[in-house]
Amino acid sequence: IITLSDLECDYINARSCCSKLNKWVIPEVIGHAVVTVLMLISLHWFIFLLNLPIATWNIYRFIMVPSGNMGVFDPTEIHNRGQLKSHMKEAMIKLGFHLLCFFMYLYRLVSKIAPK
Repeated sequence: IITLSDLECDYINARSCCSKLNKWVIPEVIGHAVVTVLMLISLHWFIFLLNLPIATWNIYRFIMVPSGNMGVFDPTEIHNRGQLKSHMKEAMIKLGFHLLCFFMYLYRLVSKIAPK
């Protein structure tokens, strides 16, 4: 979010912004897919179903990168067609999702540890 807002305010150029963001796309896809599969294996159905759409979206977004682009974030197209705004919106949705998951996991941890 910070890198995208820096690009929006012209504090950094598009090429350095996109290279910073593209560096984290593959670890994000792998990490989220692993967490989703682990929730399926451990039979945590609600958390699995909560993670499945985000993992599917990450994989879809990674697979559907056009062949000439630098990655998911392309410096030649990030200012065209409102892509910067859509990337900001996506980053905010993911931030909200991860905050929700953090508090759900924290609640589950405390409920399992706390004496009854």
